[in-house]
Amino acid sequence: MIDLDLPLTLMAELTYRCPLRCPYCSNPTNYDSSRYRQELTTEYWLKLIKQAANLGVLQLGFTGGEPMLRQDLELMVETATATGIYTTLITAGTLFTKDRAIKLRDCGLDHIQISLQDSQVDKLNYIAGIPSYEQKLTAARLVKQLNFPLTINVVLHRHNLDRIEEILELCKTLEADRVELANTQYYGWALLNRDALLPTLEQLERAKQVVAIAQQEKYFPMGVVYVLPDYYEQYPKPCMGGWGRRTMVIAPNGDVLPCQVAASIPELNFDNVRDHSLEWIWSKSAAFNRFRGTDWMEEPCRSCPRKAVDFGGCRCQALLLTGDATATDPVCHLSPQHHLITKACESGQSHNSSSFRYRDRLNSS
Repeated sequence: MIDLDLPLTLMAELTYRCPLRCPYCSNPTNYDSSRYRQELTTEYWLKLIKQAANLGVLQLGFTGGEPMLRQDLELMVETATATGIYTTLITAGTLFTKDRAIKLRDCGLDHIQISLQDSQVDKLNYIAGIPSYEQKLTAARLVKQLNFPLTINVVLHRHNLDRIEEILELCKTLEADRVELANTQYYGWALLNRDALLPTLEQLERAKQVVAIAQQEKYFPMGVVYVLPDYYEQYPKPCMGGWGRRTMVIAPNGDVLPCQVAASIPELNFDNVRDHSLEWIWSKSAAFNRFRGTDWMEEPCRSCPRKAVDFGGCRCQALLLTGDATATDPVCHLSPQHHLITKACESGQSHNSSSFRYRDRLNSS
């Protein structure tokens, strides 16, 4: 019998439309398929926000794609504020105008996260796939001008890790309250571009030292979060704190997932909010219960003393690398298929290409 917790976080993926073309995007590689084009209406989203509050959700992230492409965003924020849920806007910043920012503030938005791809104009524009450097910096300054807490998120990889000090200095200049330095995790678009994105061990070691100084010197009031890539760790991370333990993700079409990339597991059918309530999906749906807890595990996870720590690692990563969603995440050094990670890292070290398969409609399959 699984001791079922209530979800703490709801990630509302309002749309997969986005002006950026980042080659590590966590959106599905088939985001432009008919499956995701019929986005939930305003009425559905407002109902879901109220359901989430009744279910005990404490924080709600409006994300995408680019959530600011939804013209009903302000109404959603206002509805969430009325329930007492803490709200975060996760945006690229390119559509963050002063008029809309003021409206969002007046509707009660609590916090804003803006993504930066690099510290230099040409490098940032290259990774983002469009010219967007100045728009992002303008958006970050506007966030501070309107007294929002500002988090800056930087996805790290081979092409920007050497400028980790510059990136942190830029974040200081922008007066960020919190900085997330998240090394690329290799799912979806990032997996397609893995050989071009994998960093070297030397880059990671140097970055670790630089981040340690930033943390020790308390560069940012709310701290610096540094996330190592799974491929270079001894043990895997628990997926979203464990499958179906803390988080619900609602895709633009209304499918409810335990993580952003769970739809990559073809054996699972994810229930839709048009058919069931969030409470039913959380507690009763087959997909949420499939890898919840530890009873589903096979060896070596089943007898591992860490099984309730990392929960066997990431199910999506296990599937993408081994073809089996029940397998031990190959990141774990105890996995019988750990050689897949070793081989991928070796391939990445010898790969010198800087060309990407960008996230765009042409490449969406």
